[in-house]
Amino acid sequence: MDPWQECMDYCLVVTRDAGKMIHEALQRDITVMEKSSPVDLVTETDQKVEELIISSIKKKYPTHSFIGEESVAAGSPSILTDNPTWIIDPIDGTTNFVHRFPFVSVSIGFTVNKQIEFGIVYSCLEDKMYSARKGKGAFCNGVPIKVSGQRDITKSLILTEMGFKNDPEHFRITMSNIESLLSVPVHGIRAPGSAAVNMCLVASGAADAYYHIGIHCWDMAGGAAIITEAGGVIMDITGGPFDLMSRRLITASNREIADCIAKKIQQFPCGRDDMEN
Repeated sequence: MDPWQECMDYCLVVTRDAGKMIHEALQRDITVMEKSSPVDLVTETDQKVEELIISSIKKKYPTHSFIGEESVAAGSPSILTDNPTWIIDPIDGTTNFVHRFPFVSVSIGFTVNKQIEFGIVYSCLEDKMYSARKGKGAFCNGVPIKVSGQRDITKSLILTEMGFKNDPEHFRITMSNIESLLSVPVHGIRAPGSAAVNMCLVASGAADAYYHIGIHCWDMAGGAAIITEAGGVIMDITGGPFDLMSRRLITASNREIADCIAKKIQQFPCGRDDMEN
């Protein structure tokens, strides 16, 4: 018997409840606050959704650990241990949520012994529930999904994210990387605004790759399981193994495209999620 299937089944219920809360919030005025910069936004709904998810799961699994975006922002540690751990982004795509742009997701990854056992991403405005359990495949609304299989980067659609950077050099590298890939040439670059949705778009074959420097474990944990189980590749931007706490990744339909991206893009330091303050 799979010891973690019950956790996943319960997570699906809680995630749908979180999606309902987000839908309801969109019918009201949204109170927006800033975190680290004028473009790093948080809302009351982010905080309430995370509270709902963690309180619901804690009642059923009181010995489990949690890493949540808003909890970390409030001062909780972001250290991954061997204990069963829920890694939660209550609203992945807060800026989209504020503007009512349709790519807004709840993302939850579950790890044991620091390995991802399952991932769930609910793109709630699209009503698309992506899920994957280790060794059991990836699904969208219960229907199996798989990556595109595209191996030619010149025929690829690539996803990334772009926005304000405090460090001018980081901003220059971000823009230079986009120019470098467009000059390959690739079919195009898109920025939907939710890392978890980006990963699911690659997993379902709607895009061929996604790369990002400077995101967090809660952005990646749910989608990482889905990409892997859909037959895709996930790795570090250096071409090495994926590290959930590294704040950077490349996901792709296959290794050939991922390697091409790794060779084309420059890095900049972004720290780690598990660095002690």
